[in-house]
Amino acid sequence: MPTMPTSKPAYRVPTMAEIAAIPWNGFTVASTFSGGGGSSLGYRMAGFRVVYANEFVEAARATYAANMSPYTFLDGRDIRTITAADVLAAINMQPGELDLLDGSPPCASFSTAGKREAGWGKVKSYSDTSQRTDDLFFEYSRILEGVQPKTFVAENVSGLVKGTAKGYFLEILHALKSAGYRVNAKLLNSQWLGVPQGRQRLIFVGVRNNLDLAPVHPKPFPYYYTLRDALAGCSTEGFREGLSPRMTEWWRHTKPGRTLDEGHAIVEPGATSGMTKTRLAWDRVPPTVLARGGGTCDYYHPDRPESFTIAEVRRICSFPDDFQLLGNFKQQWERMGRAVPPVMMSHIAAAVRDGVLRKVSTGIKSSDALQVSTGLENFDARVPAPDQVSTGPADFEACALQPEKVSTGLDVSSVDQVQAGYEP
Repeated sequence: MPTMPTSKPAYRVPTMAEIAAIPWNGFTVASTFSGGGGSSLGYRMAGFRVVYANEFVEAARATYAANMSPYTFLDGRDIRTITAADVLAAINMQPGELDLLDGSPPCASFSTAGKREAGWGKVKSYSDTSQRTDDLFFEYSRILEGVQPKTFVAENVSGLVKGTAKGYFLEILHALKSAGYRVNAKLLNSQWLGVPQGRQRLIFVGVRNNLDLAPVHPKPFPYYYTLRDALAGCSTEGFREGLSPRMTEWWRHTKPGRTLDEGHAIVEPGATSGMTKTRLAWDRVPPTVLARGGGTCDYYHPDRPESFTIAEVRRICSFPDDFQLLGNFKQQWERMGRAVPPVMMSHIAAAVRDGVLRKVSTGIKSSDALQVSTGLENFDARVPAPDQVSTGPADFEACALQPEKVSTGLDVSSVDQVQAGYEP
């Protein structure tokens, strides 16, 4: 097993004021399926201006509005009712002028943590609404085809390239390419992109065909952040969801980093429950923060039989300490559990900015060297530019993750190249 570097930047996410002060890089983003604003915040960290955002879920939209830039047009309509002309009119642009179209269509239909194909084609509960979710990627491609941005970034769960969902993946890939784009898709894990959380996601990057440039993804860093790194100096105040007396005994008999099944079998010999509730370990990378919280939390503190506070989840998900989350405990947890970690997105955005958009504006050919910075140069937590780091360790043990399958970015533009990976 390779050893970790002896030093790494301290983990620190810039404040909202520091993000607002980052100079504009000259490029614009329109965001769809914007949620509470995780992806948009990542673009802002990389210097982009998010000029348009669409979010249908009212509770998510309220959080987005509480943190957005004053120049952002926030559209609350169902994307099925929105046309490309509507988006362009809202931002006063013509087809082809927007620099980047972002989108994270709801992924519950494809997550291996859910029921997958059992819910395909059906209207079902999603967040605070009821809707069909397995067709929304095609709504995104419809907007993409009409707006014709120079580039796009789309995100979904790794389950989209596993099992029976591969058929959807091929259909989505075909739709994105048919819109006029050169497309590449990779599985990326946030733990290798500066986030103290193992979160594997499928990231599509597309470049408009007439630009004659290849899509790019960020390279992983040679280190990761643990729970201890994430919570250093974090406030311990705030509501915590406790375990029942019975489960508390299971927690006491469970080693950090293990599910409570371990303690269950000790306290009640022969018993098994198959539960996912886990007592986290200080010196490991926390696993994926799921959308469910408030009565159904999966992850519990190493030192107490209680959940993490919202302040602590902010750190684990790479949101600023002063990012405003509205609603009750469950809704605030859900906003972060459904989000692309902002720091992860900042590095994806920086790669597209420097690897494509700046080449378009300067006329650099795609064969020229890629040099990427994050846009966070003045912050202690800044990570090295991806061209200055190795391709990443292959087999660090980090909670239940299998980094050898996800750390370097698995190219899945051909479904034949798909590996199983790990998905909670």
